Amino acid sequence: MDTLLQLFWLFIKVNLLTTSGPASVGLLHAEAVGTMMTEAQFVEAVGFSNALPGGEALKLAVYVGYSIARVPGALAALLGAVLPPTLIMFAVVAVLHRLRREAWVSNFVQGLTPSVAMLIAVVAWHVLRDSGSLNWQAALIGLGSLVAFALDVPAPLVLLLSGLVGIWLFA
Repeated sequence: MDTLLQLFWLFIKVNLLTTSGPASVGLLHAEAVGTMMTEAQFVEAVGFSNALPGGEALKLAVYVGYSIARVPGALAALLGAVLPPTLIMFAVVAVLHRLRREAWVSNFVQGLTPSVAMLIAVVAWHVLRDSGSLNWQAALIGLGSLVAFALDVPAPLVLLLSGLVGIWLFA
C-alpha cells in the first residue's frame, strides 16, 4: 500500500508542477530514478511510452506504475496523473458556469470567435500551401465545404463527405 501511495503522490506532483510531456519526463526522472526504479528501467519506460500513440505523460504514468506494482500501481499512477487536470477543468467549468450570464463573458466570446475562425483559415492555407496540394481538387472540396457551411450542414457530415470526396478525387 505504501508503494501505491508513493506512486499516486509522485504523479500528482509531476502533473501539478509541469505543463508538458518533456518537462514531466525530466521531473519524473529526478524523482523516480534511484528511489523507485533504475536508470535502465526509466529509459525503457520513456522509450516504450514514446512508441505508443497518445499523451506521453499518461502512457509514462501507466508504464512506470505497472513496472513498479503491476495493475494496482498502474491505476494509482494513472489516478495521480489525471486527477490534477481533471480537478482544474472542473474548477474552470464551475467558474464559467457562474459567469455565463455576465455580459462581458458573452462579449469576450464574441470577440474571440472571428479570431479563432481566421486562425483556422490561416492554418488551413499554410497546410495546403506547404503540402503542394493546392490544385483544382482541393479547391473543389473547399468550395463544397463553403456551400455546406452556407446551408448549415452539420460539421461531422461535412468532414465525412469531404473525406469521401477526397478518396474519389485524389485516387
